[in-house]
Amino acid sequence: MKALRFHEYGDVDVLRYEEAPTPRPGPGEVLVAVAATAFNPVDRWFRTGAMKEIMPVRLPHTLGLDLAGTVVAHGPGVQGPAIGAEVIGFLPMTGPGAGAEYVTAPAELLVLAPATIALADAAAIPVPALTAWQALFEHGNLVAGQRVLVNGAGGGVGGFVVQLAKRAGAEVIATASPRSAHAVDAAGADHVIDYTSTTITDALDAPVDLAINLVIGTAKDTVALLDGIVPGGTLVSATQPGGDFSDRPQRVVFFSVRSDTTQLTQIVDLVDLGRLQLDIKARRPLSDTAQVHQLSEDGALRGRTLLIP
Repeated sequence: MKALRFHEYGDVDVLRYEEAPTPRPGPGEVLVAVAATAFNPVDRWFRTGAMKEIMPVRLPHTLGLDLAGTVVAHGPGVQGPAIGAEVIGFLPMTGPGAGAEYVTAPAELLVLAPATIALADAAAIPVPALTAWQALFEHGNLVAGQRVLVNGAGGGVGGFVVQLAKRAGAEVIATASPRSAHAVDAAGADHVIDYTSTTITDALDAPVDLAINLVIGTAKDTVALLDGIVPGGTLVSATQPGGDFSDRPQRVVFFSVRSDTTQLTQIVDLVDLGRLQLDIKARRPLSDTAQVHQLSEDGALRGRTLLIP
């Protein structure tokens, strides 16, 4: 089979589109014919070796945390999903990824794919939608009527955060560049702050109850966000800038997304009901992965980019 792998850490030129052995499913695993995976910024961190101390991978490593595909074989002890089932899932962070024609996956991490969209397009869902869900509802404890700030709403996660927060009855203030402003507005944001022309502190007309941070920043940036949150409010950040914020009157949560099939099934239901839209910017062949990584490094990606074997 063909796979997108790297044999050493480094720049985009370490990525190879090459022949690789077709894997066999072990106990509790299924073999999935991949319809698509999706680029995530963390793929760059794995490729460069920035994650190797905390999340080491076995080289050569295949990238691709998001999976959409069809089950074609069962490993020992697997009862479902059935052979022929179309599934999606968030694969283990350090295991072989879905950037290949076939991948083995723990059966317990997979759910049935949405029935109302193309199977390949469903690869846009798992990682960013779960990140958004967990930020808002698991860590942020969002309730209707709250004011929510989404810092970095123009990215792949941000669109889901805006939509889910709006559906939950929140007033949504989002930061985005002019390039992303239209998409963020279309996702349902009540107010869009152009972070290229003003600061969040200056743009907010009143403090928010909850802030979701999706932007890599410094401790100083975190303090600026906290200054825009009411005492007793919450900052939930998908990035960790370092620093001690224990003396602040706000609750601060730094988190990493995890696979959760109950949440993912609820997300799929929303997609099938037409209540959650996907922001797919591009569909590219898997062999273009190095170009996609370079575009990301150049700051030229917006929305989700699918990679199709």
